[in-house]
Amino acid sequence: MATPSQPPQINPYAQESNPTDNPSYYQNSSFAQPIQYHLYSSLGPHREALSPYQRAAHDFFIPDGLREELQRKSAATLQILPNSTLPPQIDHFHSLVPLDTTSQKNAALFGYPSWIYKAISSKDGNTYALRRLEGYRLTNEKSIRSVQNWKRVINGNIVTVIDAFTNRSFGDSSLIFITDYHPDSKTLAETHFNSSSRYSTRVQDARVNEQVLWGYAIQIANALKTIHGAGLAARVVDATKILVTSKNRIRLNACAILDVVQHDTPRSLVDLQREDLIQFSRLILAIGTNNPSIAHNLPKSMEQFTRSYSTQLKDKVFGLLGIGTSKIDTIDKFLTGLESQLLTTFDSALHQDDDLTSFLNRELENSRLVRLMTKLNFILERPEYGHQWTETGERWSIKLFRDYVFHQVDAQGNPTLDLGHVLGCLNKLDAGSEERIVLTSRDDQVCIVVSFKEMKRAVESAYADLAKAGRRGL
Repeated sequence: MATPSQPPQINPYAQESNPTDNPSYYQNSSFAQPIQYHLYSSLGPHREALSPYQRAAHDFFIPDGLREELQRKSAATLQILPNSTLPPQIDHFHSLVPLDTTSQKNAALFGYPSWIYKAISSKDGNTYALRRLEGYRLTNEKSIRSVQNWKRVINGNIVTVIDAFTNRSFGDSSLIFITDYHPDSKTLAETHFNSSSRYSTRVQDARVNEQVLWGYAIQIANALKTIHGAGLAARVVDATKILVTSKNRIRLNACAILDVVQHDTPRSLVDLQREDLIQFSRLILAIGTNNPSIAHNLPKSMEQFTRSYSTQLKDKVFGLLGIGTSKIDTIDKFLTGLESQLLTTFDSALHQDDDLTSFLNRELENSRLVRLMTKLNFILERPEYGHQWTETGERWSIKLFRDYVFHQVDAQGNPTLDLGHVLGCLNKLDAGSEERIVLTSRDDQVCIVVSFKEMKRAVESAYADLAKAGRRGL
């Protein structure tokens, strides 16, 4: 009886010239939740009475908060939906996962029910966001061509538009917008107006810190200046469509949609840009008063805003509404006189850049040590070469060095788990230090005095021998 043929095993470490040719590229397994972040902690419980080398260990790793944030973003990007009833493919996008936090249809903003998904492109393997407008029928080809202008709008506070097309894969005529995907993001509405918001634990009228509000205002102004400068209008400056992609970092989203769906009812660019400024001011008022429905009682919201914030912020926000002595009808006028706030925001961005660069340097150093430990483990205890492989020549000294680095014991013979010692030895080995150390065999019968430079030469030589043997076996 013939045995069934086994499918070829996939080498996850193989370097594929085209990742889409690899069957493992497509996600076809369920995603395990949740990630156990404590298993990746750089150090155990934090105590005040830490030894010097233990305190220094924190400096070798990125902060736990940042690491967990990046892990969550990675997990969100890789998440799939098993047994999905969604279409298996939309154009060249597959593995759709819904991102909406509610299943209720809402056509108030765009005139059509709108749904948002993430999906993977089979062209480049990247993940994108797909916004679907349900039931839209294209009657004028010129309307969808307006997206071409938005594809050229590149700004750090705008979600980049990639493409737009119509599609019938959902069983109806749908309009699909493709944009960049920012994993694990929330909207401003979810951040400040939901019951789960961190501000909901305070009293009802608790105010947002003014510097945070200035940060939002400067970022939105930056986005609007780019949009208006390109001869366009955002048309959607709404808390439910502005993404918070990281701490106090926001991006305008869904800006191109109304240009398509309302193409046959044109309005002047001046009117549309003026409407952007009004929506901008109402948004800042809503966040500042912790009230998403300020339109129901605008005078009361303005009075509350006046009591809570500085005169400069009040004048700018009211000026956008056309109220007060200094009316603001362009985004450039809004930015006039905000030098101190712009510099404060810019300085905060520079500090964040310094922090991220410092964290990146730590991981860069760690990658060197990982490569070094990989070489050591390639060399030691090769079963195909037998017991004599690590017991002769320079490989014997490498084995003793491994014991010196990782198998230290105290005076009572108990294991010493000294991270500072390990990192110090590996860094000296990588640098080829002239410092000498004493290596002792496990039976205490052999002692070798050797420098880190000599050990580095021995490691490189033994690794080169392995590399040659590997090439001969190909």
